[in-house]
Amino acid sequence: MKKKYQGVVVPLVTPLTETYRLDVAATEKMIASLQANEAMPFVLGTTGEATSLPMSVKKAYVRETARLKTADTTLYAGISSNCLEESVDFANYCFDHGVDAVAATLPCYYALSDGQMKQYFEQLADQLNGPLIIYNIFATTRMSIPIPVLDELSYHSNIVGVKDSERSTDRLAESLALWAERPDFSHFMGWAARSAHALLAGSDGLVPSTGNLFPGIYRDMLKAVQDGDDEKAFYHQNQSDVFGHVYQSGRTLGESLWALKVLMQEYNLCGTTVMPPLQPLSHLEETMLKTSFAEVLVKEEIQL
Repeated sequence: MKKKYQGVVVPLVTPLTETYRLDVAATEKMIASLQANEAMPFVLGTTGEATSLPMSVKKAYVRETARLKTADTTLYAGISSNCLEESVDFANYCFDHGVDAVAATLPCYYALSDGQMKQYFEQLADQLNGPLIIYNIFATTRMSIPIPVLDELSYHSNIVGVKDSERSTDRLAESLALWAERPDFSHFMGWAARSAHALLAGSDGLVPSTGNLFPGIYRDMLKAVQDGDDEKAFYHQNQSDVFGHVYQSGRTLGESLWALKVLMQEYNLCGTTVMPPLQPLSHLEETMLKTSFAEVLVKEEIQL
């Protein structure tokens, strides 16, 4: 079953100039890389440092990626905020400027009950002029949206899917039992280490940060699953794991976003500027990172 929202969706970094504005030239290169590898862009998510960006940069990124859209592109944008009205206003700005679907996490200052979570997403979805994907990410919100709550929300006319980054195989199995055969509700895997496993079990798509560097890995993984070639799917899973390890291992989430930009700079995709409060690590750290990356490239024989 081919659903409307599916496939490889790359959570793009936000390319910044040294003065913290949107790097338009880098945006063009990044989008071209995705288009060449049949991947869709998701701007202003966790990998995009969205919670730290001023609204002017967010709007500029939406306008620029929408300008670069091709007829076969589905453009996703994050609208998460601790303020409901801000999320609604920005979501509808996104829809007005060519975004196809928006994604939102829970607001993450106050701990919320199950009932509050459900009511929040209903209030949000009720006011949107387009489709919403719920984004469950315990690592940043420190809350897990229960599967029964998500299932109830899945029948809202404006809620079309979930991106789940929680690291739980039981949760994955429970999710796919409910939604794999639902034509109107999509499941996206946000836990990179279980990408192939999720696709083979019926997940509709992936949202891998390493896709900023090598979207082709995930295109090929998806094709292997569609062809019934489990061995090849897990070969590409191993590639994903190896490259993710290079920039993520031993670093906080924020540090890994800087490290990812360092590696992207090696391919002339974007610069290394991160938005405060994130900061670059030392020159020594950068040199070690590039050396490790070069060694892995030789071993894996990967081409961008």
